Amino acid sequence: MSIPHIAILDDEPEIRQVLSSALQDAGFHTTTYARATEFEAALKRITPDVCLVDLGLPDRDGLALVHRLALESGATIIIISGRAQVQDRVTGLELGADDYIIKPFDPAEVVARIRARLRKPGTQPEARNTRAQFNGWTAEFDRYVLIDKDAREIPISHAEGEVLRLFLDSPKRLISRNQMLDALGGTAGESFDRAMDVRISRLRTKLNEDPRNPRLIKTIYGAGYIFLGNVTWG
Repeated sequence: MSIPHIAILDDEPEIRQVLSSALQDAGFHTTTYARATEFEAALKRITPDVCLVDLGLPDRDGLALVHRLALESGATIIIISGRAQVQDRVTGLELGADDYIIKPFDPAEVVARIRARLRKPGTQPEARNTRAQFNGWTAEFDRYVLIDKDAREIPISHAEGEVLRLFLDSPKRLISRNQMLDALGGTAGESFDRAMDVRISRLRTKLNEDPRNPRLIKTIYGAGYIFLGNVTWG
């Protein structure tokens, strides 16, 4: 199995050094970038497994970059930022980030959160099916798109894709918040719950679900969610 590649984008050289050293000591391969322009140019040549992105960039709005990565990249996106307000975290998650770490941080926490997303059996792309069909829809996880019955393609973010795959792997079974936390990684609490609500809401919108009476993703209040579609992989 190849060594996971972590791309680090932060304009502070000390932060880049601390993160790179901690991740390399933990067995990861890293590349670092000070500006969004060089980072985006590198993405044409490399395919990182995880992108660590600072929001306070000198040459690009960090949130706009996160949103583009979520739509176009299959990488896990973790924001590392000094913006500590709840609304900043919510906005980052709504735009497609998988996690949000506040500066100052303990490098060991960053390593642990990355491992939580990469360590689980069968989560490596080469070991998993990448195409599923359900109720007139096709999901292609190698490209992170949904395809409707008229062959229209709707992009989904990596974060939305993780949730959808969890549902498609366990159709017609109750999935609790704790099971989602265990399967997707993250930190228990309000931020994780809010992130799940946002991702499920966005998935329902892209699947043309009626939010008052969804047909595919049902909320079981106080218990979790059930995906009611008929799923075929391959």
